[in-house]
Amino acid sequence: MSVRATARIVATPAGLPVLAGEGPLALRRTRATGPGARVTVVGAMSAPLGGDRLAIETEVRDGALLTVDSAAATVALPGRDGEPADYDVRLTVGERAGLNWLPEQLISAYGSDLRMRTRVELAATARLVLREEQILGRHGEEPGTLSTRLTVLRAGRPLLDQELSYGPGAPAGWDGGAVLGGHRAVGQLLLVGTEFEEKPALPRLLGETAVLTPLAGPAVLITAVAPDALRLRRVLDEALHSSAYR
Repeated sequence: MSVRATARIVATPAGLPVLAGEGPLALRRTRATGPGARVTVVGAMSAPLGGDRLAIETEVRDGALLTVDSAAATVALPGRDGEPADYDVRLTVGERAGLNWLPEQLISAYGSDLRMRTRVELAATARLVLREEQILGRHGEEPGTLSTRLTVLRAGRPLLDQELSYGPGAPAGWDGGAVLGGHRAVGQLLLVGTEFEEKPALPRLLGETAVLTPLAGPAVLITAVAPDALRLRRVLDEALHSSAYR
C-alpha cells in the first residue's frame, strides 16, 4: 500500500511552534552547532517506495534561523505496482531570516522511479544554503529513474528554475560526456544572500569536477560530479568553504 504523508516545520525567533512529522517523515529537534534552531529528519520506515506521495513543508518566519538536516540518506525504492513516487519539498524564508537546508544524499536504487520537486520562496533579505546530492544506484547496481526540479523565487521573482533527469526513463545522453561523464554522484549548492549584491561572485572552476556560477540575482550555484558519495560531499564542502559565503 502506498503512503501519503506531509511533515511540517515552522521556525520563529522564539523557537519551533510547529514540528509535526507524519508517516515515514519523523522530525526531531536536535542540538544546533550555531545560532538558531536545528531539526533532523529521521526516516521512520523505508520510503519513498513506488506510489508514495511525500512532502515536507518548512516556513522560516521573519528574523528566524533554521538548519534542517537528516539522519541518513534517503533511498528511493521500487514499489509493487511500478508506479512512480513523488517527493515535494516546499520552503518559505521570511525577511532577515535564514535557512540551511542540508539533507543527506538521495540514492536512486535500481528499479525505482522518483519525481522530486523542490520549491523555495525567499523574501528579499532572506539567506539560504541549499544542498542537493543524488547518488545514481547503490554499489554495483544501475540507477533507477530520477527526475528533479528546483524552483526558487526571491521577492516574488524567479531566481532559478532547473530540471534534471537520470536513469533509464531519462532522455538519451544523461550519462554522456556532456552531462555526467561516467560519474554516478551529482550535487549542487545554492547560496543566496544580500552580500552577493555588494560583491558579485565571478564564475570559476572549483577543482576538476565542480564549477561556481553566479545567478541573475544575489546568489551563486555550485555544481559538481564525482565517482561516489564520499568524494561528492568532499567536493561540495570544499566549494562552500572557498566561496567566501558566511
